[in-house]
Amino acid sequence: MTISEIFASEFLIRVILRALVVGTLVSLCSSVLGVSLVLKRYSMIGDGLSHVGFFGLALAACAGVGSLYSMEISVPVVILAAVLILRLSRNDGRLNGDAACAVVSTGAVAVGTLMYNLTGGRAGDICSSLFGSASVITISDKDLLLSLVLSAVVIVWFLFTFKTIFAVTFDETFARAAGVSADLFGLTLSILTGVTIVVGMKIMGSIMISAILIFPALTAMRLTGDFKRTVIFSALISVVGFIAGFIAACLLGLQTGASVVTIDLVIFCLVYLFAWLNAKRRQKAAAK
Repeated sequence: MTISEIFASEFLIRVILRALVVGTLVSLCSSVLGVSLVLKRYSMIGDGLSHVGFFGLALAACAGVGSLYSMEISVPVVILAAVLILRLSRNDGRLNGDAACAVVSTGAVAVGTLMYNLTGGRAGDICSSLFGSASVITISDKDLLLSLVLSAVVIVWFLFTFKTIFAVTFDETFARAAGVSADLFGLTLSILTGVTIVVGMKIMGSIMISAILIFPALTAMRLTGDFKRTVIFSALISVVGFIAGFIAACLLGLQTGASVVTIDLVIFCLVYLFAWLNAKRRQKAAAK
């Protein structure tokens, strides 16, 4: 698809702009939530919930409403999985957080794949659910509305509870002593992460979506040690990475998820290399 072909069709312009807005808002929410996930070492929860999202899509396909109500079915499934993972990791001493995520995520992908096969799902349907669709037409007005509501909820929650988020993220013991409910914070973070994953799955795919939770946050942490600046840098990196990957995917006919994650990976490697070279330069300067 060329740029001239895109601008020649009013319909294509409309659906591409809709997908671009949804993806940008999801990237913004993911980057904000991702900083706390990484610092709290909850990264695997985001990855686990993305796999559960695939199960939700398979469940919707089984019910014969995959194209209409996949989001309505996937959201409660992912929220229940978030609660289950937290309970397993905190109430069962033999299951730590990573193990609980592994149990839920791998089980969800396995059962979801079998459900797709039993309902006559094609390999293309499974690949689209896992890695994202190459078509932006799958993004509906309902997806746009939900992404607007989600982004508003995440940003408002983050702004009004910033001090609490900061306290729980860096010193949960002190936060508990100060009367903060760390359990409620963890549950809220997991639920918002799960809903973000569900909204972004159509564009990014259930496997790729977890990467935009992690890469921008890790990249931002290489640039600054300040929490507020890390959140801002993470948001900028995530949005720029998505827009660049989305445009490349549209022009080259590639899956959006893979394109965006590749861009994020390149940015991460460049920033990591810059930070490493800068550290080496400082060491040499100090040695003199």
